[in-house]
Amino acid sequence: MRLNDWQLALEAYLLGDQLAPAAALQASLSGSPSLSVEQGLQIYHNAYRARLLEVLREDFPAVHEWLGDVQFEQLASAYLKAHPSRHYSLRWLGERFAGFLEQHLQAGQQAALVELAELEWCFTLAFDAADAPPLSLEQVASLAPQAWPALQVQLLPCVQRLPLHYNSLALWQATKKATAFPASELLPEAKLCLIWRQDLRSQYRSLGSAEAAALLGMCDEGWNFARLCEQLASSHAEDAPRLAAGWLKQWLSEGLLQQRQAQESSA
Repeated sequence: MRLNDWQLALEAYLLGDQLAPAAALQASLSGSPSLSVEQGLQIYHNAYRARLLEVLREDFPAVHEWLGDVQFEQLASAYLKAHPSRHYSLRWLGERFAGFLEQHLQAGQQAALVELAELEWCFTLAFDAADAPPLSLEQVASLAPQAWPALQVQLLPCVQRLPLHYNSLALWQATKKATAFPASELLPEAKLCLIWRQDLRSQYRSLGSAEAAALLGMCDEGWNFARLCEQLASSHAEDAPRLAAGWLKQWLSEGLLQQRQAQESSA
């Protein structure tokens, strides 16, 4: 058997459901007095599957806590069958897990559990995102007064945002702190949750509707600082400049922003 054929045969065996190896693969290997070829391959097969399940439990601990060992393993095993690992890094194994849950859960628990899975995946994406230098308070403070109105910013690559309709953060926090797991509840009002990495630590915060609209206006719609103040003036009148400056200071201190490049600025 050629090396490439052998590698493909081993891959097919590891990704398959059958513990009994194909005859050609079994014939290509030699056992020992204490361990046959079939036994050795079965150990490898089981260890590989166990490692994949372990990765999913590590990436989605709150979903695991919600479902319990048995149901989580059943869903995770079905997920691995539908979406086998295709990347050299296991970091991407759970990329489609939330979407899979959406398709395979009953409507009664679907939305809340899918949101929880999306939240946990956002933490993974934020922690593994590419590095980029954040815009600092000192850099903005050093701007000439005439440069402030034209200031434009954008979110750093590590910043993930997720609209939360349920108390998913409370469920995630309970799992993280190993405290009593609360019941899932619908929030009185949806919140925008930001998840990001700062100094190699995961950070998160929920934003009120006014702050969320201001942040997304600057980062998604390309508002400059003057436009932000104009937008806030319609609802906050004379307090708009102070509110805009306060939010900008907080976003900068949290390490959320970088300066938008001139070619990316909106017309």
